[in-house]
Amino acid sequence: MKRFIAFLTLAALLIIGVSNQVQAQTQGSGQTVTQTETVQDAAQSRGFHQMIKNYFIQGGAGFMASILLCLILGLAISIERTLYLNLSATNTKKLLNQLETALESKGLEEAKVVCSNTRGPVASIFFQGLTRYDEGLDMVEKSVIAYGGVLMGRLESGLSWISLFIATAPMLGFLGTVIGMVQAFDAIEAAGDISPTIVAGGIKVALLTTVFGLIVAIILQLFYNYLVAKIDSIVNDMEDSSISFIDILSKYKK
Repeated sequence: MKRFIAFLTLAALLIIGVSNQVQAQTQGSGQTVTQTETVQDAAQSRGFHQMIKNYFIQGGAGFMASILLCLILGLAISIERTLYLNLSATNTKKLLNQLETALESKGLEEAKVVCSNTRGPVASIFFQGLTRYDEGLDMVEKSVIAYGGVLMGRLESGLSWISLFIATAPMLGFLGTVIGMVQAFDAIEAAGDISPTIVAGGIKVALLTTVFGLIVAIILQLFYNYLVAKIDSIVNDMEDSSISFIDILSKYKK
């Protein structure tokens, strides 16, 4: 929860900074970005960064800021989860060899030291099993299964938030598009004529929120799929190595 609050605070500060920068630039130049400005003109006069900023303003600060917030929070959680999962990966074959050697040479306590000096959920499961060895292999197996479920929950922590942002970003985009279309029809009604300029400009602004929402969802979806694949790999490694761990303990005699 504290981590999420930190992400939220950081995102809010970034959005406020972007908004202040846009307002300062707009007031200094004394010009506003019109709805009929083309992508080519923006790219040639102000560059790609300015073009994105212009589209951001045209899409509406409220909805675009909400979509940006989804992107920032989603990326923050995705990067944190990526680092965590990569640090959780363990060379299980090497660990099992070290564990077996320690048990044969120096006994149970040395095996615990090997596990405590190795990072990752696999080593934590082995350490938990070693602490229950005096209670029998059945208790060791139950302890490994139970603690493995706890560690699996830790590995999957944060995925629900990423999934939420993946769903929320395009929904906010669609909502902005619908509201933009309503505003376009209001402009047509007020003008009393279906002008191509009014229709094209209004639809363009309305669709910008959808475009940005879909882009955010695609980016976060790539991270999400990578994280799910990484978690599956670690969980499979945990299950396979746990079987080998029980076999090693069954051969060990104090």
